[in-house]
Amino acid sequence: MTAYAPAEASERTGLSLDTLRYYERLGLFGPVQRNSSGQRVYTDHDVAWVGLLVCLRRAGLGITDLQRFMGRLRDRSNGNADVVELLESNRDRLRAEIAKMSVALDVLDDKIAHYRNT
Repeated sequence: MTAYAPAEASERTGLSLDTLRYYERLGLFGPVQRNSSGQRVYTDHDVAWVGLLVCLRRAGLGITDLQRFMGRLRDRSNGNADVVELLESNRDRLRAEIAKMSVALDVLDDKIAHYRNT
């Protein structure tokens, strides 16, 4: 398994070092291993997990949603049903947002076409 220094993990994930540490403090991933001098060492698994978190953030999930997601992953007393429910509700919200944005894009395209021809 590849090990990454904090700066390289930051570059690979697109997050600042502060954000990586913040996500770790919140328990969204980790715990991150440390080398003999105490410096964080990120694994491929850490980087991949942070990639998922970044994707979920882009999908509109807030920090509280991510914490809820992690809590549901840890407590699978209801199987995966709670995780699926959380992801489906956010998927439905995202689809509604995409539909609104699509309408807005169509309006902009129409206005661009109109003003180009006047």
